[in-house]
Amino acid sequence: MSISTNRRRFVVGGSALAASAAIWTHTSPATAQDSTTITWWHITTQEDLQPIMQAAADGFMEQNPGLQIEITVLENEAFKSKLATSMQSGEPPDVFQSWGGGVLYEYANAGLVRDITEQLAQDGWGDSFVPSALALYGQDGQTFGVPWRTGMIGVWYRKSLFEQAGIEAPPETWTEFLETVETLKGAGITPISLGEGDKWPGHFYWCYLAIRNGGQEAFEAAYSGEGSFADEPFVKAGQDLQQLIELEPFQSGFLGATYPDASTIFANAGAAMELMGHWSPSNMDGLAEDPEAMRADLGWFPFPVVEGGAGLPTDVLGGGDGFAIGANADDLAVEFVRYMTSLEMQRDWAAQGFAVPPTVLGAEDAVTDQNLIPVMEALANATYFQLYYDQFLPPAVAGVVLDETQALIAGQQSPEGVAEAIAASFQQEMGS
Repeated sequence: MSISTNRRRFVVGGSALAASAAIWTHTSPATAQDSTTITWWHITTQEDLQPIMQAAADGFMEQNPGLQIEITVLENEAFKSKLATSMQSGEPPDVFQSWGGGVLYEYANAGLVRDITEQLAQDGWGDSFVPSALALYGQDGQTFGVPWRTGMIGVWYRKSLFEQAGIEAPPETWTEFLETVETLKGAGITPISLGEGDKWPGHFYWCYLAIRNGGQEAFEAAYSGEGSFADEPFVKAGQDLQQLIELEPFQSGFLGATYPDASTIFANAGAAMELMGHWSPSNMDGLAEDPEAMRADLGWFPFPVVEGGAGLPTDVLGGGDGFAIGANADDLAVEFVRYMTSLEMQRDWAAQGFAVPPTVLGAEDAVTDQNLIPVMEALANATYFQLYYDQFLPPAVAGVVLDETQALIAGQQSPEGVAEAIAASFQQEMGS
């Protein structure tokens, strides 16, 4: 397997977002000849947001008589499963959701996705993106997709529940975070909502703790083979997470709960915190009994610093939604993705509180969602950006990360066992 060892650093300083760039705007897509059908799979399941996605398809079809865009909307886990099955059969959809990283690279290495490097070089399309966001979709000089929105994982919290528990300010260190959990429990409030039945929500904790303990250097050493995922920072990540687990901070039934289950609890103030991504506010709009009140009560803070760790407070874990294109897709599929990532479309979506934080330079000032301002500020000051482990690492290793961290959270694995299992899987996958 050919996996690029190039590091992906997301350094989006304020000057980078404000810098002038060759912003390409698509105004005259290729015209469909006779009848052409494009299949598009996405994971925007919220009922209030699906019309926005449909409007994008309608707008492009209007410009291309004879073109039909068939949309399939899937929940996150169902999407991953259906996509894997489609790829195994050699019949990928024409346009589909992608987070970039190792999963996309494996599909590319199997010849299942289209290399769009040449198209990105035309008319400044590639130059229109935040560079490090686009880098998540390429390896070895080839690019297989484009970013649509990119953000980071942080802690969303309910201001009213913090106030009820007498907590005056969000925690900044891991010790303070554990104390916050204890204070909330003492006030009869469920501290954290977690959908660990889906595995990936819980792996955010272990990944962030590895980043806080080891920083960029530890991950790069392990990934390059100069070090190992069994090294001390990764073991310490499990030990720190174990401290949290021992406090029993999650809602009842969290091991079987899905992400939608957990998000619904948090959306309705059934828990005080949720470690989740930039998409959380818009996702909860369709889950909260009173969306307006929910948004007014939301707060956000970066993942706490681990005292004595090598990671910087400004090192972040995150990623984003993007689009990849099936290997056998019509050229119009590429043009459709151009259309959806044009400056006009990004600004329009950002103004509606959708597809944010945007990845096209010049669209960031259209963001009106006040809940996302602190997230965008943290991104602007990021010193190191690490894509989610379950997307950056090869799929086989990613599966081990998810399984082992879930086992740790369930009390069925040790911190040392988690690190050793991941290290062994990575060594086997990379053939070293």
